[in-house]
Amino acid sequence: MPLLILCLLFLIGGQVTAGEAGYVFGWSFIDPGAMAPRGGTTAGKTVQLQAGSSPAWQALRETGLSDFERDRRAILAMAGEYRTSFDFLEVAGFTDGYTPPRPYRSWGTEKVYVVADRGEFISLQHVLVMRIATKDGGESEAIVTKHWRQDWQYEPTTVLRYRGRNRWQAEKVPDAERRGAWAQTVWQVDDSPRYGDVARWQHYGNYSAWASADGWRPLPRREFSTRSDYDLLVGSNRHVILPNGWLHEQNNNKVRLDPHDGLAEGAVVAREIGLNRYERIAGFDFAAGDRYVERTTALWSAVSARWAELAASGEVLKLKGAPDKDQLFVPLFEYAQTLANGAVKPTPAEITARVRELTDAYLTSPAPGR
Repeated sequence: MPLLILCLLFLIGGQVTAGEAGYVFGWSFIDPGAMAPRGGTTAGKTVQLQAGSSPAWQALRETGLSDFERDRRAILAMAGEYRTSFDFLEVAGFTDGYTPPRPYRSWGTEKVYVVADRGEFISLQHVLVMRIATKDGGESEAIVTKHWRQDWQYEPTTVLRYRGRNRWQAEKVPDAERRGAWAQTVWQVDDSPRYGDVARWQHYGNYSAWASADGWRPLPRREFSTRSDYDLLVGSNRHVILPNGWLHEQNNNKVRLDPHDGLAEGAVVAREIGLNRYERIAGFDFAAGDRYVERTTALWSAVSARWAELAASGEVLKLKGAPDKDQLFVPLFEYAQTLANGAVKPTPAEITARVRELTDAYLTSPAPGR
């Protein structure tokens, strides 16, 4: 299996030093050894944090901006170069004999690119660029992995919702809910859908945040290989802009479905909190990520356009499986890598045809090829 795919499966988001447990709040009376975080076990290159507040933060804080323009600047402030940490901790269980699992912790070096800005629509692509410390004191070549994408639409007429069991459908947004609001749609590493919601940005002097209501989401990558006792997350997420980066906060219930795709009796298994911290860094070489984005833009633009076309049909999109868990993403990632390596230079028409073939192979409904 190619190194890129292995990186996605085992390293994505994960560059932690083995044995570094650190402090985990919330379970004061449990042996700390039993709560040592799981996650990545590789060590990465030491990074330098950016000093002072960023130009994006300063632009966001300017006086006299319209609400719309301040919202836009808050979204655009999430672009940049970061040391990113991922922390998830289960804080409550709702089953007899509940025992909290080990928390999850990992980190990586990541760049967030503005891949589209059309005023009322902004698309941010996350790309991991990691260098792994080697036993001889050196470091590996850059390992580039396409990560998640977040799209922001002002006053959306529809939003893509997860329906459970690998199904999604566009849902109409009521007029009162859409006025002054932004939809955030999150796409998986292969640009297949993940979840979406609608909310308004809130700005209070030196504080800007967007917080969703509770919504359904598929199991995350960090869980599907270790858990089989629940079917989806029902939770909220908050994006908070900081002088030197931003936070992504999550509050999730882990929920079981019944055979008819409704909530099962005693549906909630446990509750977790998540905190992903994006800290701006300076002097890190993201050139390999820049090349990847440049060489694969035509491909990923075609992929996102195909999913947008399918979502706009209003039909339920049902995939054959979870893209990560069932490795549906592998052929698409391998094709992307041939483009990134310069091994092939297809025409736009050839890319579009190949994208349709690969993405439609995911689908149970609508019928592939439609």
